[in-house]
Amino acid sequence: MQDFQRKPALSGHLLVMYLVAAIIVGFIWYFQWMLGLVMTAILAVSIYYSVRTERKLQNETQKYIETLSHRVKRVGEEALLEMPIGIILFNDEYMIEWANPYMNRFAEEEDSLVGMSLNVLSDDLASRIKESDDEIWLELDGYQFQISIRKDERLLYFSDRTVQSEIQTRYENEKAVIAIIYLDNYEEITQNMDDTLKSQLNSKVTSILNSWSTDYGIYLKRTSQDRFIAVLTKETLDQLEKSKFDILDEVRELNAEQNIPVTLSIGIGVGDSTLPDLGEMAQSSLDLALGRGGDQVAIKDGMGKVRFYGGRTNPMEKRTRVRARVISHALKELVQESDNVIIMGHKSPDMDSFGAAIGILNIAKANGVDGYIVFDPDDVDTGVYRLVDAMKKDEDLWKHFIEPDEAEALVTSWTLVVVVDTHKPSMVSHEKLLNKTEYKVVIDHHRRAEEFIDNPTLVYMEPYASSTAELVTELLEYQPKNLKLKMLEATALLAGIIVDTKSFTLRTGSRTFDAASYLRSKGADTVLVQRFMKEDLDIYIKRGRLIERAAIYRDAIAIAKGKPGEVYGGVLIAQAADTLLTMSGINASFVISERDDGRIGISARSLGDVNVQVIMEKMNGGGHLTNAATQIEDTTIDDAEALLKDILEEYFTGGEKE
Repeated sequence: MQDFQRKPALSGHLLVMYLVAAIIVGFIWYFQWMLGLVMTAILAVSIYYSVRTERKLQNETQKYIETLSHRVKRVGEEALLEMPIGIILFNDEYMIEWANPYMNRFAEEEDSLVGMSLNVLSDDLASRIKESDDEIWLELDGYQFQISIRKDERLLYFSDRTVQSEIQTRYENEKAVIAIIYLDNYEEITQNMDDTLKSQLNSKVTSILNSWSTDYGIYLKRTSQDRFIAVLTKETLDQLEKSKFDILDEVRELNAEQNIPVTLSIGIGVGDSTLPDLGEMAQSSLDLALGRGGDQVAIKDGMGKVRFYGGRTNPMEKRTRVRARVISHALKELVQESDNVIIMGHKSPDMDSFGAAIGILNIAKANGVDGYIVFDPDDVDTGVYRLVDAMKKDEDLWKHFIEPDEAEALVTSWTLVVVVDTHKPSMVSHEKLLNKTEYKVVIDHHRRAEEFIDNPTLVYMEPYASSTAELVTELLEYQPKNLKLKMLEATALLAGIIVDTKSFTLRTGSRTFDAASYLRSKGADTVLVQRFMKEDLDIYIKRGRLIERAAIYRDAIAIAKGKPGEVYGGVLIAQAADTLLTMSGINASFVISERDDGRIGISARSLGDVNVQVIMEKMNGGGHLTNAATQIEDTTIDDAEALLKDILEEYFTGGEKE
């Protein structure tokens, strides 16, 4: 204010103006002193009134600034103390040095927070402030606060965002979700029913679904005999997930009550997408659930992530001869239109993969097209080396086996790539081949996983089949009659079926025996299969030591783990899991060991009561309902066992969620 008082009486521009006027008056005095005298008087009066007016304006401005300064100071003090924004100053030890009254009302026992640690507001507030540079969120006494951090000033601003958070939560909860509900085996179980029984089934299923939709506030509409569409909210979906979709169990209980083996599959689309996109995601999820055998829920969000619930029962065998014939004819046309056919199974191929590949090779030959099987000699497990040795003795057969580099050189824009016994790009023998042609066929008997080969031309996936070799054998029956399987080729296919069914004891249906009978008629040698399946004595002993370390978990689950530092191959731990499953009272088995690549391998088997596929999927693995495995990086055997037991506990106490 003192600076303001020292300002000149006249402003700069007035001084200049009067100075110019004085110079002009001086000239007038020189030429006409009378007129100069009058002009001087006028100039003096003008300067007097200008100075007076300027001083008055300065005094009024000074008073206004003094008043405004007082008001601003007062408002600042009131804002600091009264505004609904929390302010806290803290020291280097994260102790509160000052807090405004708004924050002091959160003091539990005293009227002030001063002298207390920041952690009195939240147990980890101090550590969170250390880790964050700008802001964090904190829930305090039912309020949601956005805390702005000023580390240099050791200052915190608490902005109440409770209403904003509630609006955001409400927005998230009310997002639209679309679900498609499908009766898995409606056509199969009703084709021989009379109208009365069919009407009773429809009434019972509809009643269960209507009651379920009413309880959860879901709009449900039946669109066909075996399909419903449902519209719900994200909040309702969260409730359904907490219940582990108990509607699956309710419908499945019809089997026990009325001996009607009906199950549900549900595909759900959720996220920020448009309604048409949600509908497409729901259909894609349903396809995925059905590809995994049905009786389960698949939920896909806008990011493409999928969660699964259910899938506890063995799927009903519902593939037909008609479908096998249609697929066989479609495959024949693709083969005939291609320059050549390149066949590959999964890494570390087993009997099923080898047998199925040989079957597809014969389909190519029957249609007059060159066929080749991708084979990496450095990636052969002990379980198939005898079969490989036998093939090497047949020059006419062995010339169709090529290494990955040779396969790349043979690929053209019209090459047909056929993948057998897997549908995951990361598991095929040579993934690069998938990107070199637009024509790809997938033939597999495993339940469909989230990872899948992009844009296949033809897909033949039947999770009800015992093996891929069984599926390929059925396709062979509808190929041109000039097809003539060699004894070794038929034996390889039969070996794939026998190995995957554990000598026709697991996952064996009537179609499995039909396929085996066909192969036997083509000269398949069961004695030779047994020779292929023989194992070395040292491997038998090593597997016995692994089995010896098994322990029983939850009364009917066997878990065996190798000693730290002991390395076991994937085939050996799989055989150990198979052996444990033959023990009395065991419904499922898990074998854990170190692998030669440094990872921890787990092989899982069950008799069908436990879905080991969904358990292994939670550990980034996969497989079949009764046969699955995984490999885990950067962990130990004990940690892997602890994780497995946690997942088993979740599975048995309320369902499974991926």
